[in-house]
Order: sequence, then C-alpha cells, then structure tokens
Amino acid sequence: MHDPIHLTEELRLLRDQLRRFMAEEVVPHGEAWEADGMVPRDVLRHMGALGFLAMRHPEEHGGAGLGAMASLILSEELGRGTFGGFSATVLVHTDMASPHLARYGSAAQKAKYLPAICRGEIITAVAVTEPGAGSDVAGLATRAVRDGDDYVLNGAKMFITNGVHGDLFFVAARTDPDVKGSRGISIFIVEKNTPGFSVSRQLDKHGWRCSDTAELVFEDCRVPAENLLGEENRGFYAIMDNFQNERLVLSGMAIGEASKALEITLDYLKERTAFDAKLWDKQGIRQRLAMLAAQVEAARQLAYHVAWLDESGEDCVAEVSMLKAMSAEVANRTLYDCVQFHGGMGYMRESTIERMSRDARLLPIGGGATEVMLEEVAKRL
Repeated sequence: MHDPIHLTEELRLLRDQLRRFMAEEVVPHGEAWEADGMVPRDVLRHMGALGFLAMRHPEEHGGAGLGAMASLILSEELGRGTFGGFSATVLVHTDMASPHLARYGSAAQKAKYLPAICRGEIITAVAVTEPGAGSDVAGLATRAVRDGDDYVLNGAKMFITNGVHGDLFFVAARTDPDVKGSRGISIFIVEKNTPGFSVSRQLDKHGWRCSDTAELVFEDCRVPAENLLGEENRGFYAIMDNFQNERLVLSGMAIGEASKALEITLDYLKERTAFDAKLWDKQGIRQRLAMLAAQVEAARQLAYHVAWLDESGEDCVAEVSMLKAMSAEVANRTLYDCVQFHGGMGYMRESTIERMSRDARLLPIGGGATEVMLEEVAKRL
C-alpha cells in the first residue's frame, strides 16, 4: 500500500528504524517476556538511548519535540511487532503517562524527572482507573486530603499498566468531594516505594501477557504538596485532554496489528493445501481477506488524517473517537478471520496469530470502550 500523503522523509526514516529495532530486539525475545510477565528494563533503556521514548517531549529535557504523527508511527510499528504487551508497556510510558508531566508539570518537576524518563531510566504509569470507575473518570473515589505540606492519599487503582515494575505514577484523586465529580479531581506525582503506596497484586490477563499490570493501593500515603501536577481540582480536564493522544496511539497499535496479521495469514494461505489446492485459490477466502485489507487501509488513512489534524491544532475529538472505535473493531474482525483461515493451527499457543487474537481483544475496551467512543461521536453529530 502507498504511504499516507502526510508522511515526510524524516518520518519514513523513523518508521524504518523502528521496524528494524522491533525485528532485531523484540520479536526474537517476546515469547520469553510473555512467560516472565514483564519487559526487561534494559530493553526500554535501549529504546531510550535510541530516542524512541522521547519523541514527544521538549528538547530542553532530552526530547525531540515531535508531534502526533511520530506517536502514530511508533504505535503502528509496535503493533506490527505482534506482542501487544510490549506495545502497551512502551506506549503507556511514552504517550499515556509521561505526557501529563510534559504538558502540566512545573519547571522544577520537569527538570527533576523528564530527562530520565526520556532515557528510559524512569518508567511511568498513569493511575486513573479504579475497581468502580473506568471510562467514567468523574466517578473515581480515591481521595487526597491536604495536611500541612502534604496530601494524604487513600484508595485503590485497578488495571494499571506498568503498575508492578513502574517507577513513577501519575495518580488521579478526588481533592474536593463537595463539587460536581469532574471539578474536584487532581493529579499527583507518586514515586515508587512511597510509604503507604503498594502493589496489592499483579493481575493475570487474557492477553498482553508481557505487560505488567497491577492493582494499586494507597493507605495514608503522604505525597509532598509540591508533587501536585498542574492545578488543584483541574485534573479531570488534563485526563480528558490526554485521552485524545492515548486513543490515537491505541488506534495506531490496532492498525499495525491488523496489517501484520493480514501479511502472516496471506503467507499461510499461499502455502497451505486443502482439497487439492492452495487455500489462496479459494475465491471466498481471497475476497474476505481483500475486504479486510480495504477496511484496515481505510482505518490507517483516517489515523494519519487525525494525527495531521492534531498537529495542525484542530479540535478533532470526534475524529479521534471515530478512529478509536473503528480501528479497534476492524482489528478484532481481522484477527477473528485470520484465526479462522489458519484452521486448527490458529488455535494453538505456538501460533503468532493465536497470541495476536488475544492481545487485540483489549483494544475495544482499553482507553475508552467502543460504546463510549460512539457516544462521543454521537454528541458531536
């Protein structure tokens, strides 16, 4: 397929470099990381040394100062690597957690943490979701109460990517219980090993197996007041703002996974013989695969258009929501058919397609469920 019209030569070189890195440094080791339940930190530091973790961050702190297009290329190439857990580990750090610091942190906070974040020496996580509140951010219950020079946090967070082995957490908590839900939330920078902050358990997931995911607990956890990120009671709006970036990269990941799954399946169909002919010779199979390819390409073109809108400073909440809903559903339809076309082998754990089908299942759930995304679109029609 042709490259999107907005792809510059610099971005093409970035894509090629990322694709080489994934082929050489990730794919040969991914199965071992799946068994271990985490991505080794030296791999992330290697990515940091190559500049892959710092593309969106300010140049004065070691970043490249690039825009949404770079994030989309990163996420698409991660998706093509076939290990959704690796993609999640990286993208939470680069595009879902650390942007909170880059966008809303004070000069002192950014100087303290961002250089090491860019190098991969500090791995970040964002702690918003709770046992009783997911996409409904305004309904979160974790409390933060001011006490002298500290805030005291109490509550629990659920499904936190990088939660077990992360180093720095951006935690959403309610600071004003007497106002409308969205108006009383703040974000705090919480370092690993802060007294009162603990990982209550590592979660056992259907897919994304090499991504460490945790339930977190805060029990009278004292956080210095200087660790308030941005303005008090304005955290909800920061979370909503960064959701747009999160949804863009999850869409890129979905498109990358679907594209790679089609390539793998096409190779299989051209080799596998049934009823005295290659499966690729069956018209019904060819046409189903062709329609999936058309849908994936449509999602890909929309993704690059949305990234271009974002870089142009346009309000594109509706388009991002459309993209997130469509790309996640397309990826799952694609992986469903790819498993089907692999037959029994598609159901075996030794098959790449089997793992990819499990990983893809989270895409219509995480970062805003498809149903939530469609409501965001409907409100703007």
